[in-house]
Amino acid sequence: MEQTLSLLIPGLVVSGVFLGGLLVGRRLIKIPPAPDEIISDARVDAQRILARAEEDARALADTYRDREDATLEHRRVEIDAKSSTLEHRAETLEQRGANLAQREELVIDMERAAKEVAAEAARSQEEARLELEALAGFDSRAAKEELLQKVEDEARRDAMVLVRDIETRAREEALRRSRRILAGVIQRVASEVVAETTTSTVPLPSDDMKGRIIGKDGRNIRSFEAIAGVDLIVDDTPESVSVSTFDPVRREVARLALTRLVEDGRIHPSSIEEAHEKAKDEVEQSIRDAGEWAMLDVGLTRIHPELVTLIGRLKYRTSYGQNVLNHLIESAHIAGMLAAELGVDEAEVKRAAFLHDIGKAVSHEVGGSHALIGAEIARRFGEGPAIVHAIEAHHNEVEPRTLTAVLVQAADAVSAARPGARREALDSYVRRLEQLEEIAMDFDGVERAFALQAGREVRVVVDPGTLDDMASKSLARSIARRLEHDLQYPGQIEVTVIREFRAKDYAR
Repeated sequence: MEQTLSLLIPGLVVSGVFLGGLLVGRRLIKIPPAPDEIISDARVDAQRILARAEEDARALADTYRDREDATLEHRRVEIDAKSSTLEHRAETLEQRGANLAQREELVIDMERAAKEVAAEAARSQEEARLELEALAGFDSRAAKEELLQKVEDEARRDAMVLVRDIETRAREEALRRSRRILAGVIQRVASEVVAETTTSTVPLPSDDMKGRIIGKDGRNIRSFEAIAGVDLIVDDTPESVSVSTFDPVRREVARLALTRLVEDGRIHPSSIEEAHEKAKDEVEQSIRDAGEWAMLDVGLTRIHPELVTLIGRLKYRTSYGQNVLNHLIESAHIAGMLAAELGVDEAEVKRAAFLHDIGKAVSHEVGGSHALIGAEIARRFGEGPAIVHAIEAHHNEVEPRTLTAVLVQAADAVSAARPGARREALDSYVRRLEQLEEIAMDFDGVERAFALQAGREVRVVVDPGTLDDMASKSLARSIARRLEHDLQYPGQIEVTVIREFRAKDYAR
C-alpha cells in the first residue's frame, strides 16, 4: 500500500499543479496556494480515491468469487447426475449379461435335448425298418431301387407315348401340307424326260456311205477321229454309224460334222476338217442360244455373259440320264413356286436354283465338288452372298443357314426324285441298298433287315423277347435319324419295324 502511495503522490502533485494552473487561467484573480497545502490535499484525495478503488476491487472480487462458486456448484451437480446415469447403465448391462448367459445355457440344454430326441427317433426308425424288412423278407434299398425303376419305366413309357402322338400329328400335318404344295408344284411343271447316253447315232442314206466314211485303207475314219477327238463306230447296224465319247460337246460337234459330210457326199481329210470347224462354230452358237433361252424360260435378267455360256454348255451334259440344263430350269420353276407358297423372295430363290449346278459345266476341268466350284464361279461373276451360299450348300458341303438354301435343296431333290427323271447305275444302286440294310443291322435286337422299293423303304424284323412295342417305336426313330446322318438320298426313306411273337407247341 505504501509503495502504491509513493508512486501516486508525485503524479497527484503534478495533476494538482496542472489543475491549479487551469483554475488560475480561468480565474485570473486567484493566487496559487502554498506547496505544503497542495501536497496535503493531494494526499487526502489520493487516500480517498485509493479507498474507493479498494472497495470497488473488493466488491468486484466478491462478485467474481460468487459467480465462480455458482458455476462450480452447477458443474458438480451435473457430474453427480452423469455419474448416477452411468451407474444405472452399468447395472442394466450387468443384468442383461446375466440374462444372456441364462438364455445361452437354456439354448444349449434345448439343443442337447433335441439331439437326444433325434437320435432316439433315428434309432426307432431304424428298428422299425429292420422289423419291416424282417417281416417283408427283402431289403429296403432293393425295394427303393425297384420302385424307382418302375417309376422310371412308367415315365419313359408315358414320354414315348406322348412323343409318338406328337410325331404322328406333326407327320400327318406336314405330310398333308407338303403333299398339297408339292403336288401343285409338280402338276405345274411338265418337263420332258430326257435320257442321253455316251453315243450319238448318225443316220445314213444307204450302207454304201459306210465305205466312203471309212475311206481307202481307213484314211477318212482315222482323219475324222483325230480331228473330232471321238470314236467312230461302223458296225453291222443298217444305215447308221455311231459317234462315241464321254465329252458331250465334242460328241455333238462330231455328230453335226458327220451329218454334213454325209449330206454333202464328199468325204476326204480336207472336207472333214472344214465340216468340223463349221460344226464347232454352230455348237458354240447353240450353247449361247441355249443359255439365253434358259434365262428367258426362267425369267431371269442381269446374268454375266460368261455365266450364260457356262449355262448353255450344260445342254450337252447329263446327270444319271437327266439333262442338266433341263434340270436347272425345272428346279428354278419348282423353287419359285415353293417360295411363292411360303411367302419368300421368289426371284432370289429362282436365281439360286437356276445356278446351283453351274459347277458341272467345268467340273471336268477343275477338281473338287461341283457345289463348291459353282459357288466360286458365282462369286467371281458378281452373284450375291445369298446366291453363293445356296449353291455351296445344296449338297450339304456347307451347312444351310438360309431359307433360300433349304428351298434350293428341296427343289433339287424334287426335280431329281420325280419318277423317270434319272436312271441310276446298277453298282451304286446295289451299294445303296446294302448300306441301308447294314445300318439297320447295327442296332441291338434286330434280326433281319430288308431294303425295298428301290431303297425308299427299310423293313426291320426285331426279336420280340428283346424289344417291346415302345422300344420298337424308339428303334424306328433311331434308325431313321442314323440314315439321315450317314446317307444322302433324294426324297424320303420309310423305316418299318416289325415285332411279331409266335408261340408254338405240338400235340402228340
